[in-house]
Amino acid sequence: MSRLVEIEGLTKIFERRGSLFFGGGRATRAVDGVDLTIAKGETLGLVGESGSGKSTTGRLVLRLIEPTAGTIRFEGEDIGRMSRAALRAARQRMQIVFQDPYGSLNPRMTVADILAEALTIHGEGSPAERKRRAAETLDLVRLPASALDRYPHEFSGGQRQRIGIARALMLRPSFIVCDEVVSALDVSVQAQIINLLQDLQRELGLTYLFISHNLAVVRHVSTRIAVMYFGRIVEIGAADALFAAPAHPYTRDLLAALPAEHPDMRGAHRPPPGDSFAPRTEGGCRFAARCRYAEPRCGAIEPKLETLPDGREVACFRAIDNSLPAAGERA
Repeated sequence: MSRLVEIEGLTKIFERRGSLFFGGGRATRAVDGVDLTIAKGETLGLVGESGSGKSTTGRLVLRLIEPTAGTIRFEGEDIGRMSRAALRAARQRMQIVFQDPYGSLNPRMTVADILAEALTIHGEGSPAERKRRAAETLDLVRLPASALDRYPHEFSGGQRQRIGIARALMLRPSFIVCDEVVSALDVSVQAQIINLLQDLQRELGLTYLFISHNLAVVRHVSTRIAVMYFGRIVEIGAADALFAAPAHPYTRDLLAALPAEHPDMRGAHRPPPGDSFAPRTEGGCRFAARCRYAEPRCGAIEPKLETLPDGREVACFRAIDNSLPAAGERA
């Protein structure tokens, strides 16, 4: 498959100002040298704990926030070098669905106005044509046209998320960033929204970057999965292979955190001993302070992503030289 999105060396550093009482500011590398490719028609899952840089990465890819360094290519074009007008045109093909299906919708606007807003901004269609397009898009997300004249507070959480998805579809994009789109919903509603996204992908040929901390959901929807820790990708590969034999110790720990009753993972991995909130190691592997397999070299040198025989990439010395115990075994 051809590449739709190509990311090289993507970095975002947030500078924190100093204060009278707490001294000088400190820089936070929220995203630190990320390389990713997303093929047309696939779903790339991006997982990791809160604060790992997942959502920041999604916003950087769309240039909703400006990167500190790195290159982002969409359909072969470097969006970092685009003029304001060119970027505005490109954004018609790149959209985002946010986590909070209520906070992301203007409570003072009707659904018709919310959906038509994007067309208005881009100068597309007459008011009647915009309303017709809005009704057609509501039908795509399985909502009736009668919803057009209602306000966001009149809908359930799942229905509001459908409206959020419809808004993203109004400009007929090819690429959508799904940022924790089901985390605020009940489990039964999560399944409905996931099924809807998959149906839309088949019907419209969409490509997704699916950001979530829920591994079970990510496995269900993703073609490939990238695992993120402290701003870096530590493992990336086919979803089934990654779940069957996680290579990076951090990936194993994420899988170990799945509920014990999860049928696919029952007894497959053991939770790690010690402090799960140990700080990252400066200068070496970011996960070394939490890793039960760590060696002296892990604290001194930061490993780079390297390719395993099965095609997965992993940033772990012991996984690369095949000295890591099998998942579930003691070090």
